[in-house]
Amino acid sequence: MKIVECVPNISEGRDRAKIDAVTSVIEKVKGVKLLDVDPGEATNRTVITFIGSPDGVAEAAFQVVKKAAEVIDMSTHKGAHPRMGATDVCPFVPVSGVTMEDCAEIARKVGARIGEELGIPVYLYEEAASKPEWKNLANVRKGEYEGLAERFKDDTWKPDFGPASFNPTAGATAVGAREFLVAYNINLSTRDRKVAHDIALDIREAGRAKRDKQGNIVRDEAGKAINKPGIFTHVKAVGWTIEEYGRAQISINFTNYKITPIHKVFDECCKQAEKRGARVTGSELVGLIPKQAMLDAGRYYLNKMGKSIGVPESELIHIAVLSLGLDDLYPFKLEEKIVEAFVEKEGWLEGMKIADYFDELSTDSPAPGGGSVAAVSGAQAAALVSMVANLTHGKKGYEDAWEDMEKVAIEAQKLKDELAKSIDRDTNAFNALMAANRMPKKTDEQKAERERAIQEATLGAIEVPLSVVRNMIKVMELAKIAAEKGNRNSISDVSTAAAQARAAAEAAADNVMINVPGLADRKKAKALLEESTKLLAEICKAADKVTAEVHKVLEGNLK
Repeated sequence: MKIVECVPNISEGRDRAKIDAVTSVIEKVKGVKLLDVDPGEATNRTVITFIGSPDGVAEAAFQVVKKAAEVIDMSTHKGAHPRMGATDVCPFVPVSGVTMEDCAEIARKVGARIGEELGIPVYLYEEAASKPEWKNLANVRKGEYEGLAERFKDDTWKPDFGPASFNPTAGATAVGAREFLVAYNINLSTRDRKVAHDIALDIREAGRAKRDKQGNIVRDEAGKAINKPGIFTHVKAVGWTIEEYGRAQISINFTNYKITPIHKVFDECCKQAEKRGARVTGSELVGLIPKQAMLDAGRYYLNKMGKSIGVPESELIHIAVLSLGLDDLYPFKLEEKIVEAFVEKEGWLEGMKIADYFDELSTDSPAPGGGSVAAVSGAQAAALVSMVANLTHGKKGYEDAWEDMEKVAIEAQKLKDELAKSIDRDTNAFNALMAANRMPKKTDEQKAERERAIQEATLGAIEVPLSVVRNMIKVMELAKIAAEKGNRNSISDVSTAAAQARAAAEAAADNVMINVPGLADRKKAKALLEESTKLLAEICKAADKVTAEVHKVLEGNLK
């Protein structure tokens, strides 16, 4: 799923009615979830956070800037925080399924729209910056709102979008793209702030003041202290004591968790604390974190233990929580801390108890039907292959196969998750086709709209089962490796996986075949059917080979 975060900062932190007017437009945009509204009295500024699909977030961001320009008058604004517009900054952040360049492109499109439709000067900053010097927000905001009128007299300050003229009520807006900011605290077994801050100075990018042999701070010719860089880049840190918790913490902001992951910093802090006679007791996430950061931590700690990382995402997150001590201060609630949890909801069928699923399947409702059953069979096949791989990894006598088996387990887990999603996708595709057929058809316009919807839904009803067939080829490739190198005590599970994969492919191919006649584009229909038929033949052939390999081993055991 493609998920983008947007964190616009508006120049209003005191008038709740105005703040609510701005945030209300976000909740009207489909595919967007408002996560947080954080107003500041002294700064007279509100930080708004929302996430969703790229298109949805882009639309919501534009609506925020538009509404802020309507309700906020910058000519009367006073606040402690630097600012230059009603919407001061509007950064787009990649969360999952999107790149930084994708977010930079969103920033450019939204920025252009703000400039053209609202007449507000727009400057692109950070990863979307059009000039190297504008990557730094402080440079873009130099002179703040009060300096805008003078700024536009200088051609070097021509905005990326919008008029090069002073807008007294809306000011100017900086639109950009940046990495996700992770706020994270590491807990120590002491109340002493000095211990926490001393560790913070060692790990943060800015480091600490350099000192000579006598302990004096080394300064440059201008008298400015020279810093000795810390261990990690993209890390800001301080030490403090939280009386409520009865302990000191190393408070850390990660400006790029992909380059400097939280688990590496956590482990280093454990070493640094021990040097000072203290211990790390756990850690705390302040706000949200992308799922990928947790998955990376889980894999890191499983690797340290010599365990296979080809396990379910839920297990990776569980290992990360335990290893980082994220429940040291209070229970860690995944649904409140992981960004994707707010938009990635489990499917209706996927989340059912198995008995309830069987009951639903057995009723006179046409969906769920064979397509969903095919996806279930495929997911089971992938899960079984992963199981065999994990039962082989780490087992004595199979050392030469450990690396290959871990790779098999990782890929099988990905396929299992993808196929599990297809259980609901197939039912949703069928329901969409039924809904299209029920559309009114009294007028020519209605007939045309209905036919368009039917064709779109028909293609969806073909693409979902076809994706299952495509994935079965991949499952069979993994099953072949498991049959050749896997734990002999679990060899029958590989043939079971092959049988499930064959059944899934045959059922899914039949679902392609039954829907192809409804596709008006006959050339496309023929191509899709031919692909499905060709893949099915390959899958059946591969299943026969895997089954023969397994039976050879099983029959040998009977002698």
